[in-house]
This record gives sequence, structure tokens and C-alpha cells, in this order.
Amino acid sequence: MTELPMDIRAIMEVLPHRPPFLLVDRVLELEAGERILGIKNVTMNEPFFPGHFPGQPVMPGVLIIEAMAQLAGILALAGAGRSQEAGSIFYLAGVDKARFKRPVTPGDQLRMEAKLLVAKRTLTKFSCRAEVEGQLACEAEIMCVEARA
Repeated sequence: MTELPMDIRAIMEVLPHRPPFLLVDRVLELEAGERILGIKNVTMNEPFFPGHFPGQPVMPGVLIIEAMAQLAGILALAGAGRSQEAGSIFYLAGVDKARFKRPVTPGDQLRMEAKLLVAKRTLTKFSCRAEVEGQLACEAEIMCVEARA
């Protein structure tokens, strides 16, 4: 059983991602095989803000999707009591029904949730949401495929 909340060190034991591409800061809730709740603290120090967009920084939508996919990966691995050292890795395989409802800017806390929809052999599908202050920022169905590293 994974001890909660999971801090950044515990997350790095599960995911192979490292800064600046590690986009989950903390896991608050984890129900194995069902759902996970985590956060990404968005700061002005993010490496993408100088170019997206100068004078009006906005977190790129693809990185919001990636943050939700990383959270889903934690559910798939930690929820099953596994870590990155187990010899497999989860790759993003598809994104369906993605919708962006509000911009995410420096100072926001992205509160993300992933729910397991389907788990078949090496393919998993999740329903994901990201909110800022209770307002929906993004939602999508995310598919991941497990491969041996």
C-alpha cells in the first residue's frame, strides 16, 4: 500500500519522469484500481512560460494532458504496488474527447483526477479531469500502453 500523501520523492520512485518534465507534485488520494487525485503547482519558473506566451503566460494544453497522463501512470503503477524499477514503462497511446475550458497560468494549482475506465492486458484507459479553484480547466480520456523497458 502506498502511503499518502505521496510527495515528490515517492512520485519519482514510481514514475521515470524527472524535472523539468515531471508534472505531478503530490498525490493526495489513491484508490487502487479505481481513481487517483493529485496536484501540479504551476509557477512562473516553469521552463515553457517565457515562450508561451511572452507577456501573457499560459500552460500549454499538451502539458496539461501530459500531467494528467503522468497521474494516470501513477494510478496504474503505484495502485498495483509497482514502481518504475519493475521493468516496464507506460507510454501515452491516445487522447480522446480532450476539451480545454480555461487557461492555466502561473500561481494556479492544477487539481487533477484520473479514474480507471478499462484495463486490458497492456492497455489502460482513464477518464481525466483537471481543475483550478473548482473550475474545469481540461478533461480527456487518456489511453496508455505498457511496454517492457
